[in-house]
This record gives sequence, C-alpha cells and structure tokens, in this order.
Amino acid sequence: MASHRKSRSTGTRVAGIRTPALATAALTSVALLSQTANAAPSDDRPSLEEVEKKVDDLYRQAGSATEKYNAAKEKTSKQRKKVDTLLDDVAKRTQKLNDARTELGSFASAQYRTGASVPETATLLLADSPQDYFDQNQLMNRLTGRQKTAVDDYVTQQSETMKKRREATEGLDTLTDSQNDLKTAKSTVQKKLATARELLSELTAEEKARLAAIEKKKQEEAARKAAELAKQQAAEEEAERKRQEEAAQQQGSGSSSGSSESSTPGSSTGTQAQKALAFAQAQIGKPYVWGATGPGSYDCSGLTQAAWKAAGVTLPRTTYDQVNAGTTVSVSQAQPGDLVFFYDDISHVGLYVGDGKMVHAPKPGAYVREESIFYDGESSIYSVVRPA
Repeated sequence: MASHRKSRSTGTRVAGIRTPALATAALTSVALLSQTANAAPSDDRPSLEEVEKKVDDLYRQAGSATEKYNAAKEKTSKQRKKVDTLLDDVAKRTQKLNDARTELGSFASAQYRTGASVPETATLLLADSPQDYFDQNQLMNRLTGRQKTAVDDYVTQQSETMKKRREATEGLDTLTDSQNDLKTAKSTVQKKLATARELLSELTAEEKARLAAIEKKKQEEAARKAAELAKQQAAEEEAERKRQEEAAQQQGSGSSSGSSESSTPGSSTGTQAQKALAFAQAQIGKPYVWGATGPGSYDCSGLTQAAWKAAGVTLPRTTYDQVNAGTTVSVSQAQPGDLVFFYDDISHVGLYVGDGKMVHAPKPGAYVREESIFYDGESSIYSVVRPA
C-alpha cells in the first residue's frame, strides 16, 4: 500500500510549520518588502533641521507675499476710488451732452415747423462727428448766435465725454490688473502658510519638543547679542556725554545741559518716537494676521504704520516703502521708535525699543511681542531707519 502513496515535497519549516516551496518564496518577498517599507521613511524623511529651515523659509516667503498683497490692496483701493470718480464724471458729462442734444433738437423741430431751410441741424444729431459735419457743410454760417452757442456746447460736451469715457475704460483695465495681482498675492500667502502648517503637523511630539529646544537656544543667543548691543550703545552714549562736557568746560560754561539733548532725538522727534513706541507696546499680545492693520490684529508693517500714525506721522503701508520713509542709521545708533528692517527682500519690520530689543508682529500663529532684534541672527538685519 505504501508504494502507491505520492511523495510529499519537503518544503521549508517556518516557525515550526512545514510550507510549500511557492509559499516560501512568497514569504521571502513579503519579508523583503516589509523591510523596504520600514526603511524607506527613515531614509527619505527630512531631518528636523531641514524641516525647521523649510518652515522658516516658508514663513519668510509668506511675509514677502504679504507685503506684495498689502501693496496690491492699497493700489486697488486707490484705483477703485479713481475709477468711481471717473464714472461719476462720465455720468455728469453724459447728462450735459444729453441736455445739449435736446437743445439742438428743439432748434431742429422749430425749423421744421416753420419750414426753415436748415434741415442739417436735424441731421447733425445723427452724425458721428458734429464738428466734421459743420466744417464740411458750412452750417455754422447759417445759424443764429444762440444756435451757434448751443452747437459749440454740444461739440465740447461730446469731446469731453468721450475723453472721460476713454479714461474710465483705461482705469477699469488698471483696476482689473490690480485685482488680479491682489488675488495672486493672496493665493501665494495661503499656499505658503498651508505648506508650513502641513510640515509642522507631521512632526512627532518628540520632534516638536526638540524643535522648541532649538528655538529656545536661538532666543538665548539673540538675547545675548541684544545685551552686547545695549552695552555698546551705553558706552557710546557715555563717551559722547563726556566729550560734550569737556567741550562745554573749554568754552567756560561748565554746563552739561546740552549733552542729554544731543544724545537723543530732537524734542519734537523724540516725543513722537515715545508716542509711537508706547502705542506699539500697548499692542503686545494681539495676534499676527497677515494684511491686518489693527486694532484687533496686525501684520508687521501694519503695526509700525499704526504706531507712528498714533504719533502723528504717516508712514506708507508696506515695508518696501517704509524703508525709504526716513533717515538710515547704523544698528549701533538705533534709538527708541526707529524702524528695524529685516532680510534682503525687506519683508519684515519692527519698532526699536532700546537695549537691542524691538516690538514686532512676528509671523502667523504668533502674537505681537518684544524680543531681540537678533531673533533671526545678526545677518538678517537689513537696515535701521528713523522716520522723518
């Protein structure tokens, strides 16, 4: 009986179980795929430092796009007002043109009723260019003084109306371009911020803790640099005070009353700077919202603009324009109220407090706060400007 039994494949034992040869191959493939799948994420996933740099870059790009949005928004607002004015003017001139046409029509009707032989006046109302019609037919020579005045008024009103209509059409085209720029900038900001949020959401709790530790270390370094600047500024002020005391003694006055005035801005400018700074500090704790100008939230340039407005000084809306709204000074000469600009694209600004610190609206998810001007490294500082 045994001779009739079919021989069994020896196969391979896996975990004590005998398996067919094909099953063995399949298991091997699965094991290899599993190993590959487990290894892939660790190989392809960016390091925490790379994520941090990418997120910082995205926030900076969003900040730059925000300033473009602010510029486009301001341009759109101004253009809309200009177009509204032009359209109002067109409506008024069109009414005057209609009144002039009605008066000419009354002359034509009167001439028709009396059988007067000046039918050209009626034809005039249908002409594309009344002045050309008059020149070609010498109609002006056969009109009364009152009729000539009416014709002159009609021609003038038609010319002015056509001119204003062309201006309004061009204005509407410009407005459309500005609105498109506004939409593009808004879309760019939203995409950059969405990508940054997505990257941060993928971090584990441990990675977030490590990222917070890196940020804390950066803040400590920034604070150290601020303290160095404060010490340098204090030394320079002291040296200046002594120099002026010596100069006063040489003049025989022995007074140092002028020293305090020269080491600070002029009384008018100094008072305005104090008001601007006081306003900015009062906003600490309010959220950063891109495109916002207060009072409940701000972006960086919205905060500095509102602060100096509270001091009676009108600053432009964007960082690109604010950087040209005063006198540029060195970082070591920075005084309370000065504007501190950052990055080569001038996409961020804060209000100098003193001792190497500033008040600023940092970025989405953060709040208006006071911190070192070296918060993103010394090389990130673009310039310091004292508003005129």
